[in-house]
Amino acid sequence: MSRDAGMEIFGEAAPYLRKSEKERIEAQNQPFDAKTYCFVADPEVEYTRGRIKAAQDGKITVETEDGRVNVYAMNPPKFDRVEDVAMLTHLH
Repeated sequence: MSRDAGMEIFGEAAPYLRKSEKERIEAQNQPFDAKTYCFVADPEVEYTRGRIKAAQDGKITVETEDGRVNVYAMNPPKFDRVEDVAMLTHLH
């Protein structure tokens, strides 16, 4: 069965909806640490991948894939799992 079996109903969008078998295997074998990698808001592409480089005094430093370094303030622990995000001091 080909990787595109059943995908023809999506027309031209089909190649963008599913990775090839090779890409899926490569992705499965890449190291990943959920405590280190994150998404960063980007005005040009909405979100870009980032890697947390440092965390100190309520701020984190993130390096994006294109080498930019951003520092973001962190919400206090009292806001962990808050249901209303309007209560948050920092939204990123």
